[in-house]
Amino acid sequence: MKWLDTGVSHQLEPDEQSKKKGKDIMTSLRGKVALVVGGSSGVGKATVKALLSEGAHVTAVARGADNLRVLKTELGDGLATIQGDATDSAFAERLLRELRPDLVVLAAGVTPRMARVDEFDWESFSEAWNGDLKASFHLVKQALTLPLRPGSTVVLVSSGAAVDGSPLSGGYAGAKRMQWFLASYAQKVSDAKRLGIRMLAVLPRPIDGTTIGARAAEVYGKINGVTAEAFMKRIGVSLDNVASAILTALDGGVPAEINSILVTPTGIETLK
Repeated sequence: MKWLDTGVSHQLEPDEQSKKKGKDIMTSLRGKVALVVGGSSGVGKATVKALLSEGAHVTAVARGADNLRVLKTELGDGLATIQGDATDSAFAERLLRELRPDLVVLAAGVTPRMARVDEFDWESFSEAWNGDLKASFHLVKQALTLPLRPGSTVVLVSSGAAVDGSPLSGGYAGAKRMQWFLASYAQKVSDAKRLGIRMLAVLPRPIDGTTIGARAAEVYGKINGVTAEAFMKRIGVSLDNVASAILTALDGGVPAEINSILVTPTGIETLK
């Protein structure tokens, strides 16, 4: 199974990845105000659960009211929820202005259609640009212009497709690559303006237990002559592992000079 060069510069050792867990994470994340956009399912939901377990004050945002009600019933009164669409610039501005979060996680995203490039029209090809990336842009811009407090962290959940490409999902990989670039661009602005805001992109390999992961495993497993299950077992990651990587990023467990991490079956790898 062939994959492109990842540009990995350093793999965090197990001790590095775990040293922030337990008491240290409890100390640094307890009482923090956290905003998780796309928090009602998938990676967002796993991140909401992880943050709540570490004592953060969490608000989950999603477009679907029904999923938010289910989430609230499941997780209880410790969770706040807001229905809305972060691709709306006014909504994104109001979220950050009113909540003033210490931690922002953008996990919302479209489920791309799987097809050859000649089978798309522009609307379906660019769906991730007008969804995942547009929401990322609005949240990052507002974080820098309000601005958020020094010490705040913004995490954009991108995809391993940003590294390898994804020839059967239209413009999805390109949008995910741009999220990666966006985190780097925004960090330079934060540094230049001395805002003290950390910007990071988290790029997971295909995620087991998600619709996107299942579709990718089915299609690309077939191309590589293996079953979807075998494909996912080889390169996939769990929701809990991705949420753990996001908490590592939120908690300062990633070196200051690094703006992106790849989540793989063996752990977290920093990217150049």
